[in-house]
Amino acid sequence: MSQPAASFNQRLRALNPRQRIAFMAALCERLTPNYTLYAGMSRMGDPNVLYNVLDLVWEQLQVKSAKIDFDKQAEKLAAVEPPEADDSFGARRATESIMALTTLLDALRSEAPEAVLEVSQVSRNGVRAYIEMVDGSEDSERLNALFREHELMQDERDYQDAVLEAVEADPNIEALRELRTLGRNQGVSNLGLSLD
Repeated sequence: MSQPAASFNQRLRALNPRQRIAFMAALCERLTPNYTLYAGMSRMGDPNVLYNVLDLVWEQLQVKSAKIDFDKQAEKLAAVEPPEADDSFGARRATESIMALTTLLDALRSEAPEAVLEVSQVSRNGVRAYIEMVDGSEDSERLNALFREHELMQDERDYQDAVLEAVEADPNIEALRELRTLGRNQGVSNLGLSLD
């Protein structure tokens, strides 16, 4: 009898610290357009801060000797968070982008094995919230079926699977560049929203 395949979360937990960082960085790349769209519509925040932090994360992955002050980067992220009083859908998704990146920085600053699961869940939760807003139902059974079957959630699962497979191969510098391109997803976020 063959062994059952390891669950997605078990596979995430089995990653080494560098692989976890690469996985989270790719997901953060795909979340960042949500922040950019919010900043453009609300005229608040600064997407360049998020992109600069991501540049430094990828640099750290590619150049082991890079000396980067991730505490300072975390402070910069906190300074561009949407205001707490803004409870709009866009602000919540922008806040998720900041949360995911902050969690990634936490993992870079200290051993945080659960961080990779948190970033994965933040991305999925954003998709769930979007599906509920657009196609929601009062019936929780119907809503759960919708979450399972919706093309955006299927795309999210496929995307995270593809990223996980890429990082499980312990990517070299060229593979990291390809992973970042995959993360950027041609400017389309996990919600299917485009910067164009």
